[in-house]
Amino acid sequence: MLLKEMEQEAQTTRKMLQRVPDDKLSWKPHEKSMNMERLVAHIAELPGWVSMALNTSELDFASNPYEPKPISNNQDLMQYFENTLAEGRARLEKATEEELMLPWTLRNGEQILTERSKAEVIRMTYSQIVHHRAQLGVNLRLLNVAIPGSYGPSADEQ
Repeated sequence: MLLKEMEQEAQTTRKMLQRVPDDKLSWKPHEKSMNMERLVAHIAELPGWVSMALNTSELDFASNPYEPKPISNNQDLMQYFENTLAEGRARLEKATEEELMLPWTLRNGEQILTERSKAEVIRMTYSQIVHHRAQLGVNLRLLNVAIPGSYGPSADEQ
């Protein structure tokens, strides 16, 4: 089921990421928002979190500060997404039911942010993709870029 969901969400994510204009990577809708480059790099990296969850028992932000991948154009973005997707898919295909039930922790030093099974972490990763993809949709709309449908046609496709 997790593989099927990964593939379905990848199709929609791919359509959204393909719309990101090269000349808008530094744009952001609000001073508190991520700029487009950081947002799309994060969306593109998230399929790789599947293999991270399966290959580790935790992520500690205190000892692993976040380093977003620089994206200079849409071609780089799409290649990054396809690479992390292939990595996540390949690892998930090898996962066992027992492995998916093992615990995984997200922490910031001593502060535990969440403790879940690896399967739940994978589902959380998919939810994060959908969440940030929605942010991207709003950003693209504000830039007058036509939005592709997600779970049916968009207003731009009707």
